[in-house]
Amino acid sequence: MKNAQTSGKTDKRVIEYVALDKLTPYARNSRTHSPEQVKQIAASIREFGFTNPVLIDDEGTIIAGHGRVLAAQHLQLADVPCIRLGYLSETQRRAYVIADNKLALNAGWDEELLTIELSDFHACDFNVAILGFNADELSKLMGYGVDVVDAPELPVGDREPFRQMTFTLHDTQYEAVEAAIKKAKDVGGGKSDVNENSNGNALAAICEAFNG
Repeated sequence: MKNAQTSGKTDKRVIEYVALDKLTPYARNSRTHSPEQVKQIAASIREFGFTNPVLIDDEGTIIAGHGRVLAAQHLQLADVPCIRLGYLSETQRRAYVIADNKLALNAGWDEELLTIELSDFHACDFNVAILGFNADELSKLMGYGVDVVDAPELPVGDREPFRQMTFTLHDTQYEAVEAAIKKAKDVGGGKSDVNENSNGNALAAICEAFNG
């Protein structure tokens, strides 16, 4: 069977931008994408750009990247970067649809290192929610992993006198909250002697103003 390694030719794949209406989902794709996950992928594309090209055959049928295409449709993009895998046989194409998803699922996490990374992002006020973890996962990983000045070491939960709060927001709500926090920081609401987290300070200042 011909493959990329034994065909005797150098595999020179190029990225091309293909209109979304020219792409066809694979009819037997067994991988599912919930509306919530599609929104997560869309948020990642919005933050980082479209960094992972969609893999297609010569006719434009999607081999890998169904979720990314759905996210692109959600974002109303006109086209997406694609790579054509014309060298694959029909059987190889069908098999890779499954392998691309299953091989990624077989990976694991070093939770200690993951917690350190998430904690660093949190300290930089980076929105860790766009990384794909749900609220319970973030609470478990970061409930004991976020460095807080002069806070006692507790294995889980709150670290008095500090507390962590997790919110689930719709995209439009998130944009409104993000804009309000930015405005609060611009007028000094992100500064406090009792807390070094500027987002927390800004949100507290907004609430204090609302409670009036």
